[in-house]
Amino acid sequence: MGRAPLPHAPAVKAGFPRGAAQTRSQTDPHPAAAMLDSLTFLLERLFLLAHIKLSSLLPPQLARSCEREDPLPQPPAAAAAAAAPHRFQRGDLLEVPRTLFTHFGIYLGDNRVAHLIPDILPVLSSDSRRIQQMVTNSRLLLGVLTKRASIRVDSVEDFAYGAGILLNAMDRAVPHSPLPGEDVARRAERLVGAVSYSLLWNNCEHFVTCCRYGAAQSLQTDQFCEWLKSLIRDQRSVVLTGLLGLLTMACLGVSAGTALPSALIPFTLWMAS
Repeated sequence: MGRAPLPHAPAVKAGFPRGAAQTRSQTDPHPAAAMLDSLTFLLERLFLLAHIKLSSLLPPQLARSCEREDPLPQPPAAAAAAAAPHRFQRGDLLEVPRTLFTHFGIYLGDNRVAHLIPDILPVLSSDSRRIQQMVTNSRLLLGVLTKRASIRVDSVEDFAYGAGILLNAMDRAVPHSPLPGEDVARRAERLVGAVSYSLLWNNCEHFVTCCRYGAAQSLQTDQFCEWLKSLIRDQRSVVLTGLLGLLTMACLGVSAGTALPSALIPFTLWMAS
């Protein structure tokens, strides 16, 4: 569940959308651009609804500590000064909290971070210079929709993109002990390249936990699934979907296409609640 973000600036370095879609230019005449902006907006609303935030999984004392360590977004230069790479050791797990999610990476030394990020460009082009440029919102969103991503190496500044960095905070939230730093970094370096992507089952958090703890896990995904289960178990959802079904039939008329979903969805929620 990986600038996220977790969730923006014109370019993002995250496992998930950065939290604010790029504003469409007033002079852009292409329908494809409008469709892309709409998809970005809908994806952001999904993250907002799920309210994915890693810090909420920590005990209250640790969550408050993380909040104190997470300063307001700064320009990249200021962030670089605030999070000087000499603080980091090879194999450290770096977290960049966003508004809606958290993005993760593994520090490799020499101001370099390996991280998994959705990106469509490696599928469309073999130009390594273009691919290595910062991932834009459009590239990221299309990568999410087509389930394509890459594990790439960027500078600490590009990885954080002006946000504060938490150091090894996940060590306190997972049951596994971290592996030696050199082993963690070597695991990350071996995995660099194109990979498949899943918003819930193979994101930037799965990548870093596999490298650092030897077992892929996403606390953000776990939190989203818990939220989804609580929604399904809530019997008010049955009433709400039933009313929406009746409203749909009243507006569109009674037919197989409206009556079947109107009955099947509330029934399924009722049996699961």
